[in-house]
Amino acid sequence: MEPVTFVLFGATGDLAKRKIYPALYNLFVDGKLPETFSLIGLGRREWTDEYFQSSVEQSLRQFSRREIQDPELMQSFIHKFGYTVLDIGRTEDYKKLLTRIEARENALELPPNRLFYLSVGPEYFTTIASNIEESGLGSAAGWKRLVIEKPFGHDLQSARDLNEHLSKSFTEDEIFRIDHYLGKPMVQNLEVLERANPIIQALWSNRYIANVQITASETVGVEERAGYYDHVGAVRDMFQNHMLQMLMMLAIHLPHNSSADDVRKHKKQVMEALVPLSKSEVSANVIRGQYGSGSMGGNPVQGYRSEPGIAASSMNDTYIAAKLQVDDYFWRGVPFYIRTGKRLHEKSTRIVVEFKEPLHHNTPIGGAPNLLHIDINPNEGIMLQLNTKENGELKPVQIQLHESSKDIPEAYENLIYDALVGNPTFFAHWDEVELAWQWVQPILDAFQENLVPLHSYEAGSSGPEAADALLAQDGFHWWFDSKEEQEQKRKEEEYAYQIGH
Repeated sequence: MEPVTFVLFGATGDLAKRKIYPALYNLFVDGKLPETFSLIGLGRREWTDEYFQSSVEQSLRQFSRREIQDPELMQSFIHKFGYTVLDIGRTEDYKKLLTRIEARENALELPPNRLFYLSVGPEYFTTIASNIEESGLGSAAGWKRLVIEKPFGHDLQSARDLNEHLSKSFTEDEIFRIDHYLGKPMVQNLEVLERANPIIQALWSNRYIANVQITASETVGVEERAGYYDHVGAVRDMFQNHMLQMLMMLAIHLPHNSSADDVRKHKKQVMEALVPLSKSEVSANVIRGQYGSGSMGGNPVQGYRSEPGIAASSMNDTYIAAKLQVDDYFWRGVPFYIRTGKRLHEKSTRIVVEFKEPLHHNTPIGGAPNLLHIDINPNEGIMLQLNTKENGELKPVQIQLHESSKDIPEAYENLIYDALVGNPTFFAHWDEVELAWQWVQPILDAFQENLVPLHSYEAGSSGPEAADALLAQDGFHWWFDSKEEQEQKRKEEEYAYQIGH
């Protein structure tokens, strides 16, 4: 790996403490940082290098997935960290920063390779990028890279405006847009699941697949994010980015020995094949929900409109479910059902692929459908549901194909490592971001004009009943809502099959 100076804006913030420092430390322990590595933390607080280093150590002891057992290793790591006071809007601070970085590069004999990580609010992205360019921070002979966190805009036009501003200081190849779902190991495995397994490859099309379901459910409410979330909602916070990225990763068909360019090209093709919704079509294909009061873990919780900082008349969505169609050779006719929401009965991110029921002499064979169940969070695993015979009756049996190990890299470890080596495979390209906003924009417009009803759902439930009806009209239902619901649905299916025969 090439030596690098890691310039971290927002070094005193929560994301840095919880994710970035632990990720860097675990990369260091695994030998995945350059031998010559320097980090300059930036913030408005008047901290010394020593105080900054002690703050980093404290965050590692609190948030690292590995227990800190070697004091010497810890000291070796945190001594790579320095701190500089910087006001984002003050141009002279960037010149001081340049002087500090050049002095450190000279002292450590580092080439001027610089990675600028913006762990700050999106309203500061353009100011920082332009100041990096104007101050000379980005004009050194080495390479430069800009890492930014979502949201990449608030709607289609603001996303385009942001990209136009960033493009004045950085090329597309130099911009690494983090969507942390793309760093999750199981999401990254989606890229090779179909390509590397001939059995899956043979079934991975509309000939054998009945529908695909992508779920990301959260048990938490808005917590301390009320001021932010009430202007964003589930459609912007989760759907436009994380959920559509998982759809792309699942739906792509890649050639052998694919490169990062191949992955991006085919993800773009999936988005281009996504059938657009007009504003008038949104209400028939999108369910909008907001959690009311209910119970979580046996404890009563208040509804969204009773949360601190939320207006009693808020029409913000905390839940969204949608039916999408990918109109290409492989997926034409296969509905993709996507849902995500807060204050649901479980914390889970999963993908369920339901296969079609085979025919025997033009008659369905019967039994429960075959399912491929991919768990992404909080545990990782792959399960296949098949049918077997027991006492003369068909019974579903679930076979675990993969269970995650206890010691696997977290998403930010994978993404920061890729940014350091310049691998853009699992970062969001501008083309994908723009196409995602383009598809979502009619939904935002329909919500704004109240063309889509806002369904209330009980906290601790699996969401509004209207989301069940979205699938029921196509003859499907959501899988694995809970063990109890799963068993009830299985019994109902078996009963219906017996009555039908």
